[in-house]
Amino acid sequence: MAITGAAALLAAWEAGLGEPPVGRALLLHRTARPDVEAGRLPVLPVGEREADLFALRRALFGERMQVRLECAACGTDMEFDLDAGELARSLGGRDGSGAAAAESPGGRGGPSAGAVGSLRRIDSVSTPAGSPSGRGEPEVDADGDLGALRAGRDDSPRGPDASPTGPDLLPAGRDASVVRVRQDGWDVEFRLPGVADLTAAARSGDPRAALLARCLVSAVRDGTAVSHAELPAAVQQRIAEAVEAADPGADLTLDVACPDCGRATRAELDIASYLWTELDSWARDVLLDVHLLATAYGWSEPEILALSPTRRRYYLELCADV
Repeated sequence: MAITGAAALLAAWEAGLGEPPVGRALLLHRTARPDVEAGRLPVLPVGEREADLFALRRALFGERMQVRLECAACGTDMEFDLDAGELARSLGGRDGSGAAAAESPGGRGGPSAGAVGSLRRIDSVSTPAGSPSGRGEPEVDADGDLGALRAGRDDSPRGPDASPTGPDLLPAGRDASVVRVRQDGWDVEFRLPGVADLTAAARSGDPRAALLARCLVSAVRDGTAVSHAELPAAVQQRIAEAVEAADPGADLTLDVACPDCGRATRAELDIASYLWTELDSWARDVLLDVHLLATAYGWSEPEILALSPTRRRYYLELCADV
């Protein structure tokens, strides 16, 4: 991952101001993966995008993530830290260790000063995709309508044979973005959904059916090809389990125990929303730095942004001492 400088990050932030959350997430993904053609990013598996955004977040703002969540049982406002590296590793994503050396974007109060992200309660209602957000609080769901699909997922307990292993995953050498399910005479290949698939499906009248139609590669029953509409509920559930096993990073949920009442609250960490909040806070701080240094020294914005964060802070301290 090659992290660009302050000017490029400011350009990405400016472009995202007028975008809905899903557009901002795409801009962040482009920043994280400049090596991938922009048109391919929305169709990459969701878990791959989340891993890319975690790697970008760690390269820009470090490992420590401050989050807040309201207890579902007693309403206590909980604030605590998460380790971005541990989260990324637990999901099987890239840890960013192979990234090119990156300069922290910096800022007067540190790169993530004032940015505390909120975890989204699973039982809460998502904010509409176009809703504005405040500086210190991210959008509830950076993927807009995706919450509708997640809320409709079957979370029923699985039996001992329900784990999608062995023949459910395609043999080595096949497309890693496709899972295979064999059950009761059915042989189904299903592509791991990307953000574009989930967004389009959520806008339809029947999200589950729309997602099946978009991502089904092939379905054969006793040697006869069939359509997505003919897949029985048991096979659909098996597909969902296989997709979840193959792309675990697509849905990061946490059980957070309340220090007051001891009850656990299920919550989802939306890394795209969290990272956008941090970028927004950083960008506004940097623009204030530019204003102060331009006023004091008459330098242009490109000249100021070309300075390292350390030198910018030093010049700002000199301005304060005058």
